[in-house]
Amino acid sequence: MTTSQFETKTKELIDGLKKTCATYGLGNDGNEFKIITQAFLYKFMNDKFAHEMQQLDVLLRKAPHWEEKLATYSDDDVEMLHLQLLENTARLERHHLIRSLFGHQNDNDFAQRFDETLIDIAILNADIFSVQTDGGTKITLFDRLSLFIADPSKRNAFCRAIINQLVTFSFEPIFAEKYDFFATIFEYLISDYNKDGGGKYAEYYTPHAVARIMAAILVTEERDNIRCYDPSAGSGTLLMNLAHAVGEERCTIYSQDISQKSSSLLRLNLILNNLVASIPNVVQGNTILSPAHRAADRSLLKYDYVVANPPFKLDFSDFVEDLDVPENNERFFAGLPNVPKKKKDGMAIYPLFVQHIMHVLKENGRAAIVLPTGFLTAQGGADKKIRKKLVESKMVSGVVSMPSNIFATTGTNVSILFLDRANDGKVLLMDASNLGTKVKEGKNQKTVLSMKEEDRITETFNAREAVEDFTVAVTYEELKKKNYSFSAGQYFEVKIEYSEITAGEFAEKIEGYNQALTTLFQESTDVKSAILENMSRLKLNQA
Repeated sequence: MTTSQFETKTKELIDGLKKTCATYGLGNDGNEFKIITQAFLYKFMNDKFAHEMQQLDVLLRKAPHWEEKLATYSDDDVEMLHLQLLENTARLERHHLIRSLFGHQNDNDFAQRFDETLIDIAILNADIFSVQTDGGTKITLFDRLSLFIADPSKRNAFCRAIINQLVTFSFEPIFAEKYDFFATIFEYLISDYNKDGGGKYAEYYTPHAVARIMAAILVTEERDNIRCYDPSAGSGTLLMNLAHAVGEERCTIYSQDISQKSSSLLRLNLILNNLVASIPNVVQGNTILSPAHRAADRSLLKYDYVVANPPFKLDFSDFVEDLDVPENNERFFAGLPNVPKKKKDGMAIYPLFVQHIMHVLKENGRAAIVLPTGFLTAQGGADKKIRKKLVESKMVSGVVSMPSNIFATTGTNVSILFLDRANDGKVLLMDASNLGTKVKEGKNQKTVLSMKEEDRITETFNAREAVEDFTVAVTYEELKKKNYSFSAGQYFEVKIEYSEITAGEFAEKIEGYNQALTTLFQESTDVKSAILENMSRLKLNQA
């Protein structure tokens, strides 16, 4: 079976699981995404375990039905194989396997057996596969899925329908392939569960073009033992692109996100992308109020690369006063916002994320942050203070102003701010707002960048090239003189086009302009007279 065929079969599996949920009244239910993603994760882990066990034992590999062969092994032999498994492979007991459950599907207590299997797997693998809250509570892999069915009499049938979907084919042959296959599948899997048109906290969906551009500009050299961080990680699009650019084996992922759903999706993304070792660093919690990742001395951990697409506006009035403590004075140097009396959901929270990121960058660290384009030129509040600090600290690398509607879910124009603590040279400002093609996505209009346009952005930026009406390379002193503006357009040279004409041609043009102006003045007089006449008639009629 080719990779393309596997992709088709996998999408059919996902569609089948969604159909099962709809059949049992869970279509568009708040818990549907848990059922779909957890059933898929169970399938993935089962097949990954099967693949790795057969790689370890030639007898299992050659057996027509490896599960039947494994059933003949002693407990000690199975345990010995478990000890040899790589860390990124979940440990499953023989009764946890999909084939084992499939053989019990007609049992009267099948739903209970199904749920207990998932819970057993979660407990057995809790140390490696659990994410945690900022309070230290572990969130394990699986829930009791049958309990989402309100009618107990239908739970056996529901779990039976799921297991019959999962047994249709195996992922095993695809594990020898590059994990890009699963990156594509992940997008399809979560397509219905990671949409938020309101741009609420940490659940923005970052287009792949933006994520690829950010990673390609940040990572320009090969380095080892890299810490990558996203303080508003969502489902992990930015982190996955960054990890691929750095090299999965060369980096460790750290993240925090207030959304439990997003943290669960990020865990799934890490599993599919061979980054299981980073799962314990996934924290569900409020980054601004309670940043979780700390060094041994309790100071905030520092990172080599930071990526973020933070929420722009959010009502955080409930905890803004809690931020006003001495330990935050350095982190939030630009101050805390006042709580408005009205429209609290319009509070700008992105400046707090920018300051947090500046605070946690290593001495040679780099960052890329998606921000509203208004940040580049705002002359008041925290935005101006942040830009001034970036210039004075010589830690801004550049800005890319993106096309409008690059995000289909928001009309806000966005730019990407690039930070580099080691940048003593010029700052590259790019206006890429005229690139891309407009397309319809549902009810919204979206701008799509071609791969050629993506390459143009990244290659021009990394070459630090000044291109007419596209990029400009400016010094820190020039930024100061322009009142710390980061907008490329304010630094482009004003072009005046000259053309040679004779005195007669000049006189002819002037005469044409005079005639046009005379006509306009006459039309204006006629309109004014008509208005006065109508007003007079109106007064007479009223009298």
